[in-house]
Formats: sequence, C-alpha cells, structure tokens
Amino acid sequence: MKKDRIFLTSDRGPGSFEFNAEVAEVFDDMLVRSIPFYLEQQAMILELCKRWWPQGTIIYDLGCSTATTLIALARELPAARLVGYDSSSPMLDRASKKRDELNLKDRIDLRYGDLNGELSELSLENAGIIIMAWTLQFVPPRRREKVIRWIYDSLAEDGVLLVSEKVLPGEQDFKSLFTDVYYQFKRQRGYVDEEIARKREALENVLVPYRIDENLALFRRSGFELAETFFQWFNFASFLCIKKPATISL
Repeated sequence: MKKDRIFLTSDRGPGSFEFNAEVAEVFDDMLVRSIPFYLEQQAMILELCKRWWPQGTIIYDLGCSTATTLIALARELPAARLVGYDSSSPMLDRASKKRDELNLKDRIDLRYGDLNGELSELSLENAGIIIMAWTLQFVPPRRREKVIRWIYDSLAEDGVLLVSEKVLPGEQDFKSLFTDVYYQFKRQRGYVDEEIARKREALENVLVPYRIDENLALFRRSGFELAETFFQWFNFASFLCIKKPATISL
C-alpha cells in the first residue's frame, strides 16, 4: 500500500480535489489514515450486510473506489452477487487490479457510474442492499434528495441503505472542538499541519457535509421511515436505513 503524501506540495487551490490516478494510487492508505475507526466501520458494514442481505438480491456499492468493501463482502457472503459503481476511471482501474489479483472477477462486477449524471442509466436491478461509504457527501446538496429517492425506489421491500459520512455537529459551538480532535487524529497518523491545511482547502465546496439530523431528515423525506445512526465519532457518522413502514404501537 503506497503512502499518501499528495498534499505535501502546495500547488493545489480551493476545490481542486479530484479522484484522479494520483489519488487512486494512495487511496487505501488515505482512507485508513483519514477516517477515524475506518476498519471498525468496515466491519460494522459487513456485519449489517450479513444480517440484512435478502438472499437472491444484489448488493451495490455506490462510490466503490478501490473495491475494499466489495472484496470483504465477497469473502463474507460467498453466495451474494456484488456490483460496484464509481465515477472515477482511475479508481475503477485500481479496483479491477485488486479484484483480479484475488480471483474475484466472477464475483464482483465493476461499472462506471456518475451520481451527478442521468440516474436512469445506472441499473440497480434487484437491489437488496445499497452502500454509500463516504460518497453522498460528494453529491451536490441540491441533488441528494433525488439520489436517495432513486435508491429507495430501487430497493426491494425490506432492503437496506447503509451510508457513512463526514458530518457537522448539531451545535455550532462544538465545531471548533470536533475539528481540533479530528486534526489531532490525523497528526497521530503521520500527517503534518501543511498537508491537513492543503487537503482541507482542496476539498472546499467539493465535500459538503450535513448535520446528523439533516441526513436523517433527508432519508425519511425520501421514503425511509426507519433510519438511525449506528456509529458516530465526533464529526463522522454512519446510518442504517430500511425500506419498510415504521412499526407504530398503539
């Protein structure tokens, strides 16, 4: 795994972050060192998939990047068909290489797909579980409800949407605290302050987080009456959304 040192240089401006070949080459290292409890969240996603996967349906990963989640699922659910979409050709190239080296080509189908494009061109046929791991935050806010409604409509009854995101604190007073704790996390994993600042600038207006309550409201407006967080660490959270009416006790 090649180490992420992309932002040691200063030739990037605001909003310049993109999932190009340079990023794809170090992305696995970037995720582990930039997302708190990344491996633990991956394990949670696997556990929920094992518990909720309706046999005979397909598991989709929207924004599959280098296929880390799909490869883990292929090992844990040998009977499941797995499909990954990503809008970055370099990411898909890296994902294909990892998949093929592990002889999983017959298990994992990798496809180009852009959530900012025409959604009808992306097939979610027979979807039982749909995963969006640190993907929704890169969809423009004005488009997110359309994307989540499309996912809801595509899921089988009792199907599941799993979303992991960077989030904003519910109270503005905590924003500075959460940010300071997160930057300390990154320093502990070898990033220097210059890298942290340059990446933050490059992601400006590219990664747009919501508060937890805003995410939950989005999921519920889009049809998921059952939506709940299953993980939170300061400014990171994961959500479980189920396509079924909420149970009401009278």
